[in-house]
Amino acid sequence: MRPIRTCLLGLMVLLTTTVHAQMTVNLRQLSSFVESSIKLKQDDRKVADYIKKMKLTEQLDDETIENWQSKGLGYKSVTALRELAETTKKLPKAAAPPPEPKPVVIPPPPQAEQQRVLEEVRKYAMGYSRRLPDFICMQVTRRYADPSGLEMWHPQDTINEKLTYFEQKEKYEVVSINGRFTDISHDRLGGASSSGEFGSMMKEIFDPESETKFEWQRWGTLKGRRQHVFAYNVSQARSKWTIDYRKSMRIIPAYRGLIYADADYLTVTRITLEAINIPPDFPVQQATEMLDYEFTKIGETEHVLPLRAEVRMREGRHLTKNVVEFRLYRKFGAEATIKFDVPDALPEEKENPPAAAPAKKK
Repeated sequence: MRPIRTCLLGLMVLLTTTVHAQMTVNLRQLSSFVESSIKLKQDDRKVADYIKKMKLTEQLDDETIENWQSKGLGYKSVTALRELAETTKKLPKAAAPPPEPKPVVIPPPPQAEQQRVLEEVRKYAMGYSRRLPDFICMQVTRRYADPSGLEMWHPQDTINEKLTYFEQKEKYEVVSINGRFTDISHDRLGGASSSGEFGSMMKEIFDPESETKFEWQRWGTLKGRRQHVFAYNVSQARSKWTIDYRKSMRIIPAYRGLIYADADYLTVTRITLEAINIPPDFPVQQATEMLDYEFTKIGETEHVLPLRAEVRMREGRHLTKNVVEFRLYRKFGAEATIKFDVPDALPEEKENPPAAAPAKKK
């Protein structure tokens, strides 16, 4: 079983467009940049220089600037923001976000029921890989980058791979990059990549050796189905999640996240991971991953299989994002083939407000 692993072989931001001398942004994008700069304690002069290149489409008021200053934004950045605000006085105010509908409050299950559910989900997770059949599928990875830190994503490349799952092991065969067939190996792709989606990620979170701390957090809803949502935390001493940088630097961080478990079937439907306490001298300051599962037919039998994964990382101000989709599952065999035409990307699956009552078992 392969350990969960996230590689940054270079983390090169190979942008296809050029950042212009003046960049037009809205107030939400500016806020995202400033909040991230404060959190990451970026150099005040560099932040100020970057702000000077911005052109706002909405009003920036003194109260907003003072709020950022109170959070620790540096003097030079505050000065640059005040100069920027002067240019926005005649611009329209940012539209207020629409009020969110109030969710129906549903009480949590009793403590004994929470523990029972967690133990059933643990049994499911520990036996997940053994229950999977041998299969092949298409893995489509779309990679994006953003040098501004504002989540203004630039497409980098699209990688099609044939993924073979045989005897509980994953094998990747790169078929094409940006629509051109290639024989490059998976390990030589460079950039950000991930593995562990077919069981090892789930198993290591629930493995007793990881000594993971679990806590029932809330109800959730995915694809219209009620979910138990558990928060978890894995210490650095028990972690097996590795982050590599340019093949020369590696850390094994502590991590935390959420586990979504279907309330009826007690299958894992979503896993999130977030690296915590990354050493300050390591180039990558943030690393997160989200993996969604869905019932999928292989042959005549339905299995819960990975559907979509998203990996995000930050190196300084530079952001990278990988969106990975798993398609065209086929039972492994000599007759199994896949046509490698890239389908449209799957829409991002967002969590819905919880329903008033859990669905009945079928």
